[in-house]
Amino acid sequence: MTTNIDRPGTGSGPVLDIDHLKVTFATDSGDVFAVKDVSLEVNPGEVLAIVGESGSGKTVTAKTILGLLPETATSQGAVLINGNNVITVSAAKLRQIRGRDVAMVFQEPSTALNPVYTVGWQIAEGIRAHADTSGHKISAKEAKARAVEALRKVGIPDPETRVNYYPHQFSGGQKQRVVIAAALALNPGLIVADEPTTALDVTVQAEILELLRDLRDKYGTSIVLITHNMGVVADLADRVVVMYQGDVVEEASSRVLFAQPKEDYTKKLLAAVPHLGRNSASEGMTERAHQGGKVLVEAKDLTIEYPGRLGSPAFKAVDGVTFTVSEGEVFGLVGESGSGKTTIGRAIAGLNRTTGGSLKVLGYEMLNFKERTFKPLRKEIGFVFQDPAASFNPQLTIGDCVAEPLIIHSNPSPAEARKRVGELLESVQLPASYADRFPHELSGGQRQRASLARALILNPKLLIADEPTSALDVSVQAVVLELFKEIQQQFGFACLFISHDLAVVDMLSHWVGVLYKGKMVEQGLGNQVMGNPQHDYTKKLIASLPVPDPDEQARRREAFRAVLHS
Repeated sequence: MTTNIDRPGTGSGPVLDIDHLKVTFATDSGDVFAVKDVSLEVNPGEVLAIVGESGSGKTVTAKTILGLLPETATSQGAVLINGNNVITVSAAKLRQIRGRDVAMVFQEPSTALNPVYTVGWQIAEGIRAHADTSGHKISAKEAKARAVEALRKVGIPDPETRVNYYPHQFSGGQKQRVVIAAALALNPGLIVADEPTTALDVTVQAEILELLRDLRDKYGTSIVLITHNMGVVADLADRVVVMYQGDVVEEASSRVLFAQPKEDYTKKLLAAVPHLGRNSASEGMTERAHQGGKVLVEAKDLTIEYPGRLGSPAFKAVDGVTFTVSEGEVFGLVGESGSGKTTIGRAIAGLNRTTGGSLKVLGYEMLNFKERTFKPLRKEIGFVFQDPAASFNPQLTIGDCVAEPLIIHSNPSPAEARKRVGELLESVQLPASYADRFPHELSGGQRQRASLARALILNPKLLIADEPTSALDVSVQAVVLELFKEIQQQFGFACLFISHDLAVVDMLSHWVGVLYKGKMVEQGLGNQVMGNPQHDYTKKLIASLPVPDPDEQARRREAFRAVLHS
């Protein structure tokens, strides 16, 4: 165990003590070591971050803490929570430990919450279950009152009313708060948070991190934070454990790790984090470089409205937006979930219909467009989806998936298609032999590269990239982003790059537009929008973006609070 590290806490002994943990999974080809020999501890009132790439063993370690490993897993060593070894205790004792001593906040609240029960019922379920195990009953009224109090603790407005709401009636950030409320219902000493902010916008993420910080400061709750976002680590963690291929390679206080990383892997991990203002695509630019080029996308007072149902009013997703995208230009579109950015991207691709204003794509007016006349233009438009695993057909090889647009629009011979696929795979730094593999045989970063190859196979004039790196590890994301820059310069296509990660947008985009509730509130050169924002919402977005530097992040956190309360 690493020692001589300043740690907050009461000094009454660790809440969690993991000693020489080993976890193997039985597979058809033999045992696979997911966790090789991990030792760590968490003190009262401490936030410990466990970081590393996919496959490093951090989530397996987290699941071991709650005894959530599948039957194919075998554990050795000790995982002590308040003196109880989770690995060896009985199922009945483990049930008592879960919720009361340790609780988990899952990555995706939409799948963690049951859609057919109210959130109050789901929170009260855990309260009633533990009342039964302790030998005394608790009334439904009392359980509901405690659920209301848990919702109030995590900042859900009007909890007395909203305790009766269903999950779909909450926003993404509110659902994550509900999941945290369920974890807090029995006041556990330890919370394990597995990527709790990965799917959230930067402003909502900042609010969730503030909530977790309050839980630590006000109630002395210890937190194990599993994440690959080094900005989140800098914002919240007291101490950091870095894992690689099932081993702990480095452990230090947050400030020491970011200022003086010792291991090469840690240095590589930190170097891969995109920084706002560093390697900016618009660095040194004083005017729009592609202003005189051919305009490929032109929106004037664009409106997209969804009709209401069951007496509810219509919803205006895009409200009077005006912008252009020229040849060779990367236009970054940023904003929170619900701002309308994905709706605009889908409308440009002909996947959503416009209802007002004008949207010209490659000279074609999309208002009341006819699929028959628009179809010939589809080969000029490529689309890179957020989740390549969901957009690839799992029954087709990578080669068949990449070749699909070419076969639909050009009807090449099998030899021509295979040659073109091989060329494209090599251009995105994948071996041509990967054409014979299936999607599940590729890593997340490799699938996203294959997705980029599919989008480029027809040499499109325009590429629409919708959150293409949000689900990737930071080091894999860095490789894909660098590749994207090289490919864009090589092929010269224009791109609408949609993201809520401002640092990623700044790295790739020449011109940036900021959307808020369907309106374009600000647009301009990337370095101007990011460096000197004019609109209050843009200022809030930038202030809420965590940076991988604990000292700078502390200053930014105060700035975010000032913006939030202004």
